[in-house]
Formats: sequence, C-alpha cells, structure tokens
Amino acid sequence: MSQERAAPASAAPLEELSGWTEELCRRELPSVLPRLLSMYQHSDSWIEHIQILKIIVEMFLPHMDHLTLEQTFFSQVLPKTVKLFDDMMYELTSQAKGLSSHNLEIQTTLRNILQTMVQLLAALTGCVQHVCATQESIILENIHSLPSSVLHVIKSTFVHCKASESIYSGHLHLVSDLLQALFKEAYSLQKQLMELLDMVCMDPLIDENDDVLNMVIVIHSLLDICSVISSMDHAFHANTWKFIIKQSLKHQSVIKSQLKHRDIITSLCEDILFSFHSCLQLAEQITQSDAQDNADYRLFQKTLKLCRFFANSLLHYTKEFLPLLSDSCCTLHQLYLQIHSKFPPSLYAAQISKAQQEEIAGTFLVTLDPLINQLLTFQPFVQVVLDSKLELPSELQFPQCLLLVVIMDKLPSQPENVQALWCTESQLTEATTRVSLLKAIFYSFEQCAGELSLPVHLQGIKSKGQMEVAVTLYEHVCVHLCTFITSFHPSLFPELDVALLNAVLSANMITSLLAMDAWCFLSRYGTAELCAHHVTIVAQLVKSCAGECYQLANLSVLLRRLFFFMAPSQQVEFIQKFSPKAAENLPLWQCISLQALPTELRKQAACDITRVGIAQCQEWLSNSRTLGELESLNTLLSALLAVCNSASEVLDIAQQTAIMEIGSQLWAFLNPKLVTGQPYIQQTLSFLLPLLGVFVQNLDPHLISQLPEAEQSQL
Repeated sequence: MSQERAAPASAAPLEELSGWTEELCRRELPSVLPRLLSMYQHSDSWIEHIQILKIIVEMFLPHMDHLTLEQTFFSQVLPKTVKLFDDMMYELTSQAKGLSSHNLEIQTTLRNILQTMVQLLAALTGCVQHVCATQESIILENIHSLPSSVLHVIKSTFVHCKASESIYSGHLHLVSDLLQALFKEAYSLQKQLMELLDMVCMDPLIDENDDVLNMVIVIHSLLDICSVISSMDHAFHANTWKFIIKQSLKHQSVIKSQLKHRDIITSLCEDILFSFHSCLQLAEQITQSDAQDNADYRLFQKTLKLCRFFANSLLHYTKEFLPLLSDSCCTLHQLYLQIHSKFPPSLYAAQISKAQQEEIAGTFLVTLDPLINQLLTFQPFVQVVLDSKLELPSELQFPQCLLLVVIMDKLPSQPENVQALWCTESQLTEATTRVSLLKAIFYSFEQCAGELSLPVHLQGIKSKGQMEVAVTLYEHVCVHLCTFITSFHPSLFPELDVALLNAVLSANMITSLLAMDAWCFLSRYGTAELCAHHVTIVAQLVKSCAGECYQLANLSVLLRRLFFFMAPSQQVEFIQKFSPKAAENLPLWQCISLQALPTELRKQAACDITRVGIAQCQEWLSNSRTLGELESLNTLLSALLAVCNSASEVLDIAQQTAIMEIGSQLWAFLNPKLVTGQPYIQQTLSFLLPLLGVFVQNLDPHLISQLPEAEQSQL
C-alpha cells in the first residue's frame, strides 16, 4: 500500500457524516457503526483509514457502551490499525534512503506518511482519553486490545526516532519537524496510556486469568520501551520505570508469579550502570576542566539523581519480590562489583575529584548498602557470592574483596542461622559448592596484588578523639576481620580455626601474614586457656612438619608470635609438655623467642636448650657425620642461635664458652668449599656464621679471617 493511493472511495458519505450532530450520531450508532467498520476493514487508502478512524473516535466512540468497547470496537479496529501503522513504517524506512533536497517527490511522500502517522497516533490518544474519562475503575479484559496495540505503536515510533540519523542518511533536517511531532505525539500517548493503566483494578482473589496475563504483557512492553528511550529522554525514561515499578507492586499479589523478574532486574541494573558511567564521565570532565559552575556540573547533578532514582527503584523492587529473584542474584552481584570497579580507590576507576567522589558516594553509593542488607539472608545470593567456581576478571577482584568485608561487618547483627549460612561451607550438588565467607575473604584478598602493592587507600574507622585517616587495603581487611572475630558465634569457632589455619599455610606471604595477625588478635582477645590451646596446636603442627617447607616457616613465625601472648602459668605448662630438655622438642624451641618468658623461666629454658644442644652437637662430631645427619645438626644450631639472640644475658660464662667452643669445632670440621651444591651445608653455615658472630670478640684470629670467605660463599 503506498501513499499515492490517496483518493478515498467513499468520500461523500464520510463528508456527510462529519457534519452530523451529537444526538444524530448517538441515534444512528447501531446502523452506521457496522458500515464504518466494514469500510475501515476493506479500505485500500491510508488517508481514508485515518478519516474513518477519526470519525469513529471523535463522533461515535463517546456513545458506545464502555462495557462492550472491546467487542464492538477495539478488537475489530485496532489489529488493522497496527498493521496500517507497520505498513507505513516499512514504507517510510524503505524510501528514506532516497531522501535528498533534490528529490522532491520522495520528500513529499515521506512527509505525507509522517503526517498520516501523527494523525493515527492522535486517534489512538482519543481512544485512550475516552476510556479514562468515562470509567472510574477499569477492568483490563474489557479493553485488552487497546494497551497492547498502543504500546506496539509507541515502541515502533521511538525505535524509528532513535535510529533516524542513520535511516535518513544525513538528510534528517528535511523531515525533522515531523519526526519531532511524531515523537511528541507518541510521548503524549504513552503518558495518557499510563494514566489509563493506573485506573485498572484486578481481583486479588484470582491468581490467573486473562487480566493477569494482559497486565504482565503491558509491564514487559513498557520494559521494552525503556530500553529504547533510555538515551533519548532521561525524565521520560525515569517516569516509565516509575510506572513499571508502581504497577508491579500494585498488582503484586496476582501477577508476581507471571512477571519475568529476571528481565526487569537485568534492565534496571543495565540502566543503573549506564547512568553511573555517564555520571563518572561528567565528573571526569569537571575534574579536568576544574570548573564547578557550568553546564557539565548541572548535568552531573541531574545524572547523579537519576542514578539514585534507579538504585532506589531496584531497592524497592528487590524488597517486594526477593523470594522470586533467585536467578537474578548473579546480576545483582555483578552490579555491585561493576560499580565499585569504576569508583575510587579501584585501580580501574576514573580520575575524579575528591568533591565529586563524596557527592557520588553520599547520593548514590549509599543506596547499595540497604540492597546488601536485603540480600544478606537470601541463600541464592550467598551461593553466588561464595561460589567455589566463581571466576572474576582482575578488575573485579578488589570490589569482591570490599563486598565480602561489607557482608562480614553486617553478620554480627544477624541471627546465628544467617551467620552459619555465610560462614560454613556447603555442597548443594556435585557441581555446586559454596566456600565459607572467611575462606573467600582470604582468597579474594590474595587476588588484590596490585592494590596491596601500590597500595590503594580506603576510608578508615573513626576513633573517639581522633581524626579519620586513610588506611591500606591490608589494614582495612585486618581491622574488620578482627572486629568480626570479636562477635563470632561460638558454634562457628571450628570454621574460624580452619579458615585461619588454611590461610596461615598459604604460599602467599601477605595472606599468611594477615591470618597470623588475625590469629594473634584472637589469642589476645580470648582467654588464656584459648591462647594456650592455640599455641599447643601450632606447636604440634610444627613438630609434625617433615623437612623444610614454606608451611613450616609460616607455622614457626605464628608460634613465635603466639608464644608472647601466653600467661606465665600457661608457659610453665607448655615447658612441661614440650620440655627443652628433650632433643625432639628443639625444633619447637628454635622458633620461640625466650624473651617471651619471665626471667626465671627464660634462664631455665636457655640452660636446658644450651645443655641439650651442645651435647647433641658433640655427639654428632663424635659419630659418622654423614650429610644426611646435617638436618638434625641444623636444628641444634638454630636452637642455640635462638638462645643467643633472645636470652644471651641469662647465660653464664661457662655456657657461653661451651657454645663458642662447639661452634669453633664445627667450623674446623666443615670445609666452606663443600658448600657449593650442598644445601644442608649451606644451611649449616647460615646458622653457624651468626652463632660465631655473637662471640666474635673472643674467637681465634685465624678463624675470624676465614669468616669473610665463608660469607661470600653464602651469596
């Protein structure tokens, strides 16, 4: 069908009808309406279609029974109207490629089509206005063809207007006035339709009927329109979203099981991210121009308010439909991570001023906190965040760490079952495993190598009488982790012990250090019995380690630190249990600083270690002295060195002389030239050199002259 077929076949009758009075229209409605509808169905002219539609809407629609509008009018006219509009849109798009200022024929054709489309939208607006004006309460089933038809036309119009620059190939100015009129008419039509839909009533006692399905279709059609107009008109976009949320909540009881919640959440999150990125770009421009009082800043504030609106809409929707959002948890998780990956102090953040950071944080980011509060008790969200197979790109590792810390901060106020949900591992299926929150924190922390190295700084915790200072990521996680430990539910302590021990045994040094700091805090904060229990466990682990490994090194450092927190009475028990008089316990005592002991205990332990150590060294010298036995010798020398470094003041002259003499004898026996290629001999010299260094003033000059060469061989 083309615009050229413009002459109506029955112009005279239509002209005659246009002059009828209101009373005549009302009286002749039963006989005239069927003829008009028949003409409308069989007409071959776009212009005649519009004329007939306008006459029906303006002159006869006011006299129709509103309860039968669907059967008598909408269902018969609107399908054809939609097809007519689609045909015009196809013709418009097809011929637009030939538009130019020199081709007046195509220019006239396109403008006529656009004018006809504007008239069609105006006629639909008349239909909607009539329904609004004549009914206080609307049953959707009585007009169900109207919303779906109107929404189809509106969306098609907005899609065309959005793509108009590419469709009209640089000649948009030739039709821009009519495109603007078309957009305004569609805009007005949608506003009128939303007013109509706001009057719809649905029976809450009916779970599923045509009304329910029709309302769901309406909401998702508006959702499609949102995706089209998001970059065209921010205010209109926001108002459409407001209506979607309002209607979803208004009819929640009857449509909740039919709504595609995942689509709604996904679209809302996409709009949040889009507006947030726009906000950051504007903030970056403001920072670069160093200007506040300009158009960019006003647009920044407007966009920031839009971010907050979308976030509040998401918050509201999530609150009401949370039990139905299990398949949206991944989207919500990603939303949080994406936002924080683009915001300072992330390494991937835009360069924006401190003032803009505070404005964004205070206006928009604060809305994410109550969102996490809502999701905190929702098991599907827990599963997504703590999924053992969660793989995140490098830019999202830091936001994940921050999220886990935020969650950790919130758990103390939650009941035990919620704490257990987050703090215990679980295997839902063979392929789905959830790690504990603490394990996830240590793992996520370990992935933030860049943030830890630079380091990035975060907002610190205010203390009474002290100014708030920025802290490193390490300090941030450590402080919050220790705070969390103070409120850890007793039933979950085994989970805490396992998480801390696994982290201490990590090959990553800084992760191991974080776990040690948290463990030391736990020992100081807890009872003396708890501290002693932990020291005993770590001591047994140290003794059970075979050979040199990083796990043994980490445990040795932890044992040394924990030992300082033991009460004197507990230290006495430890000495009794792991007596330094027994050679098999020297691997423990080489790790321990005797400075942690009271004077008398320190003196007793130092004497015992010295006596056993010297005796074992002498035994080694008097035996076969194979390379395989150097490992035990190294343990002896390490224990003697620990005594000299931490308790030399309690050793008498005879003990000091005995250590010096056994060291000299070992030196005379070991040939430094054997060091190359012999790790155990290298390690022996690494203990022997500092041990002899303690007594360097009393050493034989010839032995002293050999020390530099031995030191060089160690390099």
